[in-house]
Amino acid sequence: MDKLRNYDISFSGLKIGKHEFRFEINKEFFQLFETEQEFTNPNIDVEVFLNKHTTFLEFEVKVNGTVELVCDITNDNFTYPVENEVGILVKFGEEYDDSEEDVITIPAKDHAFNVAHLIYENVALSIPMKKISPNISDEDLAILEKFSPKEIEKEEEEVDPRWEALKKLKDKN
Repeated sequence: MDKLRNYDISFSGLKIGKHEFRFEINKEFFQLFETEQEFTNPNIDVEVFLNKHTTFLEFEVKVNGTVELVCDITNDNFTYPVENEVGILVKFGEEYDDSEEDVITIPAKDHAFNVAHLIYENVALSIPMKKISPNISDEDLAILEKFSPKEIEKEEEEVDPRWEALKKLKDKN
């Protein structure tokens, strides 16, 4: 049995129009992907809106919740709010194709679409590259500034006139 089957949205029996689905995401969901996460203790609500048309499907996936991150500066844990939304168009074709950014093609014989990867990507894109706790003190920031690399302005070195004369000879040839 497919581990991600709980995130299948069966559209074949649905009427044309708008439909709503809800999921609660926690650490067990992310363990299904067998990848290392940059966060812990996810507590996320997911709303999936499906607008079914006769020839294609429109999905809108909204995530809202919290995760626990480790501050890059202090190594302290802090709670980070996760809120993001992504829209995707699903059309029917010969075979599965997700090479376009906002369009996924699925085989015409399929009767369900799995949204697990959309949810996973939506949460992953919500995590910042720099994880800085909102509780960081001014002392920590001052220490960080003190030991951060500084830009060094290069002074133009004086060029020996003999090298300039040689460059002129080289340019003439």
